[in-house]
Amino acid sequence: MGAERLLRFLAQRLVKAAIVVLAIVVFQFVLIRLAPGDPASVIAGQSGAADAEFMAQLRAQFGLDRPMHEQLWIYVKGILTLDLGFSHRQQLPVATLIWDRLPATLLLTGAAFLFAISAGVALGVAAARRVGRPADSVITVIALTFYATPIFWVGLLLVLIFSVWLEWLPSFGMYTVGADLTGLAYALDVGRHLILPAITLGLFFLAIYARLARASMLEVADQDFVRTAHAKGVPEGRIIRAHVLRNALLPVITFAGIQAGQLVGGSILVETVFAWPGIGRLAFDALLQRDYAVLLGVFFCTAVMVVLFNLITDLLYAVIDPRVEVA
Repeated sequence: MGAERLLRFLAQRLVKAAIVVLAIVVFQFVLIRLAPGDPASVIAGQSGAADAEFMAQLRAQFGLDRPMHEQLWIYVKGILTLDLGFSHRQQLPVATLIWDRLPATLLLTGAAFLFAISAGVALGVAAARRVGRPADSVITVIALTFYATPIFWVGLLLVLIFSVWLEWLPSFGMYTVGADLTGLAYALDVGRHLILPAITLGLFFLAIYARLARASMLEVADQDFVRTAHAKGVPEGRIIRAHVLRNALLPVITFAGIQAGQLVGGSILVETVFAWPGIGRLAFDALLQRDYAVLLGVFFCTAVMVVLFNLITDLLYAVIDPRVEVA
C-alpha cells in the first residue's frame, strides 16, 4: 500500500467521519430537546421556587427561551471549536467533566475489549479444532449462556461471589479511597478494582467472538488452499496459525470494530453497578438531572470514538490480509 494512497484514503474517511459525527450531533440535539422536562424545571424544583418569573429567568440563562434552530446553531458552533457547553449541575465546563472521566472509561472498555477478543478467539479456535466433541459442546453452551445473560446480573453475581463470599476482589470504585497509594502500588490497586467490571463487560462480547471465530475457522478449514497445505505435509500447527486463523480473523475483526463503540454504551450499566467513575456513569447521572449539555457532550465523545474505531478496523484489514488493498 503506497503512502500517497493511504493518505488519500485517510483524508476521504476523515471527511466522511466529520459529516457522520455532525449528523449524529444534530439528531441527538433535536431528540433530547423533544424529551419532556428541562434543566430549568429541575433547578426550580430543587430550589422550591417554581413560579413563572423564576422559570423564565432560568430558561433565559440557559438559552432555552430561544427557538430550537438558534439553540442548535449555537451548539454546533461550539462543537466546531470544541466548546461542549457548561454543566448547570456541576458548575463546570462539560469538556472538563468528560476529560476527567474519559481515562477511566477508556481503561475499562479497553481492558474488556482485549479480554473479550483474546479469550473469545481462543475459545472459538479450541471449539473449531474439537468440533463435535464434548469440549466443543461445553464451549458452545458457555458462550450462549454469557450471551443470553444480562450484563448487570452478571456483574451483581460476580460481586456476590468474589467480593462478598470469597473476599478476593473489591466490589466498587476505581481505587481504594484513603489509601494514598502511588506508583506500582497504585497501579496494582487499580488493576484489582478493574478485574470484575472488565470481565463483566467483556463476557457478553466474548460469547459473540467465540461463536464467530468457531464458525469462521470451520469455513476456512474447508477451503482448497488448506487441503493443499495438508497434502504437501505442512505441520498442523503451522496450517492453523498461518492459513486458517489468519483468514478466519477477518470477520471477527470486522465485527469487533463495529462493536467496539458499543462497549461504551454497555459501560453505562457496568459503571453504575461497580461505581466506576467513567463517562457512562456521568451520562446516567446527567440524564436523571436533565443536564442536557453533559448528555450531548458524552454522546459527541462516543460518536467520535465509534468513528475512529471503524477507521482503525479498515486499516487493520490491510495489515492482516495482504489481498486487501486500500482504494
